[in-house]
Amino acid sequence: MMRSVVAAALVAAMLGGCAATPPLKAPPIRINEDPYPSTYARYPGAPTVIRGATIFDGEGGRINDGTVIFADGAVVATGDASLASPAGAIEINGAGKFVTPGIIDVHSHLGDYPSPGVEGNSDGNEATGASRPEVWAEHSVWPQDPGFSRALANGGVTSLQILPGSANLFGGRSVVLKNVPARTSQGMKFPGAPYGLKMACGENPKRVYGNKGGPGTRMGNVAVTRATWLKAQDYDRKWDKYEKVGGDMPGRDLAMDTLRGVLDGKIRIHNHCYRADEMAIMIDMSHEFGYKISTFHHAVESYKVADLLAREGICSAMWADWYGFKMESYDGIKENIPFVDRAGACAIVHSDDANGIQRLNQEAAKALADGRRAGVNVSDESAWRWLSFNPAKALGLESRVGSLKPGKMADIVLWNGNPFSTYTRPEKVWIDGAMMYDSANPRLRPVSDFELGQPGEGDTK
Repeated sequence: MMRSVVAAALVAAMLGGCAATPPLKAPPIRINEDPYPSTYARYPGAPTVIRGATIFDGEGGRINDGTVIFADGAVVATGDASLASPAGAIEINGAGKFVTPGIIDVHSHLGDYPSPGVEGNSDGNEATGASRPEVWAEHSVWPQDPGFSRALANGGVTSLQILPGSANLFGGRSVVLKNVPARTSQGMKFPGAPYGLKMACGENPKRVYGNKGGPGTRMGNVAVTRATWLKAQDYDRKWDKYEKVGGDMPGRDLAMDTLRGVLDGKIRIHNHCYRADEMAIMIDMSHEFGYKISTFHHAVESYKVADLLAREGICSAMWADWYGFKMESYDGIKENIPFVDRAGACAIVHSDDANGIQRLNQEAAKALADGRRAGVNVSDESAWRWLSFNPAKALGLESRVGSLKPGKMADIVLWNGNPFSTYTRPEKVWIDGAMMYDSANPRLRPVSDFELGQPGEGDTK
């Protein structure tokens, strides 16, 4: 009798346990994080040797009477005259000339604010809300902007980051491009380059939105930015849980997707910020919400917080001498770049301008001279870091580009003299080992389709 009762209880427990078993959860759906992938393919090149030139390797090294060898899109070797040439390589006499890595501009709006500069082409600021992280700069890039070829031929610019404008606290995603002719922005898109997120401090957001519902003050800027990060953290937690255990998929939000990418370390912050106190606030905010700032842009007061930038590993992208055009830029100094460099921080020369991008070597030269007058004796070869290696570092690409180390992309400029002279111009420019510009060959002066038949077609100055 007792055995029958126990057996019945066991059966009931088993049946009850089966009834209580939860249904299987659906496995998580993986979201495509790269829906607009790069279709870039390097142009054909030939094994090339440049001999007898002065070489700035991009990381602070200098070789007099040096040799650079590149083939199959990559740097093969950099050294002295004893380097042997590969069979069948093109030999270029670089005597009296200089070789550098291609210039990388971390702050450009080419393609988003193209030439002609008319309202119909003005696509860089989505000024319809203070927080618009859902927009992507690449969806405004017009590949036929004549500014791309001017930056290549006049400035030796081989890669550039296209950023949305600074009207918004969160302006949207940036895109890194190779400076080559292509039919689409995807055809220019640097393969595997991390996305960036444009943020902004100070005057611009409060001026644009002060009469549009706010924020209208700097404290309002900070409050709205913090509130947005709180939403992003909540969104990130929901998606982390879903990707771990499955179940019902949370609702997608394109703006929060971008901010989640920042919190997960996949998207790099590029923060428009002029004043030292605001940079310090943004650093504290990054600690509060657990993300990393890659670079402060414009940053005319970086010299006041250079030690903080060095400690945090934050780059500062600066002009040589633009300041005083609005209140937050009033306290800039011409020694800003060398002072930041002296502090051990990552100093960068940037353009933010369709004309300035054609003369970044001259901008760096001005900063170099101003630093020397103030007793900061940066060498020419060390200053080239401001134009190639440090920008590559800010973009998360320093292992692939930005210097003439073997294995890196062969983005190379042969200058007809010292590149810090106002009289010097690019003579030849290679991107991934393909010659994209040759001053002696009219057939290698890129012209966009838009320019064909227009006055000044293909003109370089």
